[in-house]
Amino acid sequence: MTGTRIDKWLWAARFFKTRSMAAKACDLSRVTSHGQPVKPARDLHIGDMLQVETPGGKFEIEVLALSDTRGSAAVAQTLYRETEESKTARLREAEQRRMNRMFTPAPPTRPSKRDRRLIHRFRGE
Repeated sequence: MTGTRIDKWLWAARFFKTRSMAAKACDLSRVTSHGQPVKPARDLHIGDMLQVETPGGKFEIEVLALSDTRGSAAVAQTLYRETEESKTARLREAEQRRMNRMFTPAPPTRPSKRDRRLIHRFRGE
């Protein structure tokens, strides 16, 4: 296999739950290769460096293997290697989120039906 579509690979490596979510992330410039945004149909090769922004954080990874089929999480982790800087930055951000949660406690009870309506109206939903 000489190359794989980047949206298929991101899905197979379990960065995104569906292939369409991976393609949308590419369209929104949340996936870059060497600082340049990539399109979903771009061929990915072994040794490419990618920056991927997901709800779980920002990953800077090197492609170690290609796959266009989704397997188990153990298999998916063998497809790439995350840089040490990326790991430490993600851990630092997770710690900051954890610390912020202590200063904004959860409400004591669930919102009532009236409260939910007010929340939805405030959000414009």
